[in-house]
Amino acid sequence: MGRSKKISKRGIFVTGTDTEVGKTLVTLGIAAKLKTEGINTGVMKPIQCGGDDSRFLKKSLGLKDSLKDINPCYAKASLSPNISFTRENKAINISGILKCYHKLERIYNFMVVEGVGGLLVPLKNNYFISDLIKEMNLSVLIVGRLGLGTINHTLLTVKMAQDLGLDVAGIILNNSQSKNGIAEKTNPDVISKFTDVPILGVLPYLSKISKKNIEKHMVDINLKPILMNKKNSKAEVLNKMDKKYIWHPFTQMKDWLRQDNLVIDRAEGNYLIDTKGRRYLDGISSLWVNVHGHRKKEIDSALRKQINKVAHTTLLGLGSVPSIELAKRLIDISPRGLKKVFFSDDGSTSVEIAIKLAYQYWQNISKKKKKKFIYLNNSYHGDTVGSISIGGIDLFHKIYHSLLFNSFKVAAPYCYRCIKHKKYPGCKFECLESLSNTLRKHHNSIAGLVVEPTVQGAAGMIVWPKGVLKKMSSMCKKYNVLFVVDEVATGFGRTGKMFSCEHEGISPDIMCLAKGISGGYLPIAATLASQKIFDAFLADYKEQKTFFHGHTYTGNPLAAAASIANLEIFKKENTLLKMQSKIKIIQKELKKFSKLKHVGDVRQKGFMVGIELVRDKKTKKPYPWEEKIGVNVCKETCKHGLILRPLGNVIVLMPQLSIKKLELKKILDITYRAIRDITENS
Repeated sequence: MGRSKKISKRGIFVTGTDTEVGKTLVTLGIAAKLKTEGINTGVMKPIQCGGDDSRFLKKSLGLKDSLKDINPCYAKASLSPNISFTRENKAINISGILKCYHKLERIYNFMVVEGVGGLLVPLKNNYFISDLIKEMNLSVLIVGRLGLGTINHTLLTVKMAQDLGLDVAGIILNNSQSKNGIAEKTNPDVISKFTDVPILGVLPYLSKISKKNIEKHMVDINLKPILMNKKNSKAEVLNKMDKKYIWHPFTQMKDWLRQDNLVIDRAEGNYLIDTKGRRYLDGISSLWVNVHGHRKKEIDSALRKQINKVAHTTLLGLGSVPSIELAKRLIDISPRGLKKVFFSDDGSTSVEIAIKLAYQYWQNISKKKKKKFIYLNNSYHGDTVGSISIGGIDLFHKIYHSLLFNSFKVAAPYCYRCIKHKKYPGCKFECLESLSNTLRKHHNSIAGLVVEPTVQGAAGMIVWPKGVLKKMSSMCKKYNVLFVVDEVATGFGRTGKMFSCEHEGISPDIMCLAKGISGGYLPIAATLASQKIFDAFLADYKEQKTFFHGHTYTGNPLAAAASIANLEIFKKENTLLKMQSKIKIIQKELKKFSKLKHVGDVRQKGFMVGIELVRDKKTKKPYPWEEKIGVNVCKETCKHGLILRPLGNVIVLMPQLSIKKLELKKILDITYRAIRDITENS
């Protein structure tokens, strides 16, 4: 046969519409045909329950591989794997299967992997054949048995595969009986009409199964769709289209247009997978939103159930079931005193609503002078004109200065770069003097103070010392000013408690929520208000004290359904409790970062971490903006399978609450080495 034909590494997973549909026959046929065409091909049957299929494949194809590598998991009884292996007191070792697969993958240019049964055959609790396919990162070939029921079973399997996010390369139909009636003759054409997945061919009934006999009938089977390296070509096309059409947020497009960029195709658990099939740990929870991991089954299921009822209906003049149920759940878990929920679309709009509510509240109760707001230096509350009017990051906001309404800007706690050059706790919160003075002088004209409680996220994960938040709240009560907390980034477990306010027992007048509210699935936000604020808007229609504000997708049923499922998972999985040991791992592992030459400060609150890089550790001199030190560190982590996004010179870590301990250690290890290599070798 000569030298093997070289093709890029890839493979196919052979699954079926049922058991006994001829998967082994098709697996042998594909492998034999590819070997005949000079393609270095290997096979694997990871799990086998009864029979001798693996040995048959090995012998028929003349493979030298160990049978243990071809079939790492074997049980004697011909039953469902979870039953068969349990009866023999055996466990299906998924990591062992993957180890064998990757070993064979390094030897062969193409792997044909045969499954057991169909896509939803359980291998262990909450782990199915479909999950194994995803971990192997393979496309799927569906084998169906001709005859009555074929149409239904095949279309159901295709739909399920696509719903699960699997790439279906094609269908092969196998005539497993000598009978050849109307159903056998017409099924292929009917199936073709109802699916966009190509039928690669039909195998006739074989009275004698042998490699030679199968090879003879594989001649008419079209294998091009399973050999096409769609991933690489798709990646290149999408990268070009992205550069041609998309304007990315917070991105210097001149840089973007001249570099090769990641395009994410799908995700699984705590990993993102790009269009080339490469896997990356999601170290920033897809910009601080993903909570329980990607493709969480409970949230996926909630969305499917809801979309079968209604995708959207307005809250202007109508109610909707999911929004009502979500509102109650939010009030139940929120700080005491918050009684009403106003839904919107994202963090910026939730803050915009809070500003307008606070402003109109005072107008409605005839405190007409209270029109202004106080905000903190380094604060970030979104990108709408109202929210940037109370934003304190000049880099983001100064260009829009002439568009904004006037507010009072005061100093914020930043212990590493303390404006008073003091040390906590001996400082006695002198950084709050400007807030105290502003409230004392101008409280009659101030509607509210807006803060990010305990952590200023976009400023570089600036963590406040204990007691600051409570002090701010007390000041607002003293001077009759509304206390508004922006929990968009800090809410839903990020700091170790459901809401950051809970660390100091704070009950705000208004609370803004977004990001993690839906588990990172769909845009939805909520602004929660106290009863006294709500009551100020209750009046006769003619008084026009209505809150004249709303969004088309306010309380969207799909987003609300995802959010309800998200909150259910917190309860069901004891998420906040399980976080605590992981928070301690972060604390322990972060200690070594401080010893690096160019790490000035390491800040942590729960799962929110900021590592500030400096040019000079003694003087705290920052790296010049143009050196892009944070960007370069994150490029380095990406090479090692970790996606991060910096905030200037600050490396941000904010993994999902579902992160496994080994994954967490991997994130911290990759980040440590990247910071060391980039800052100490540049």
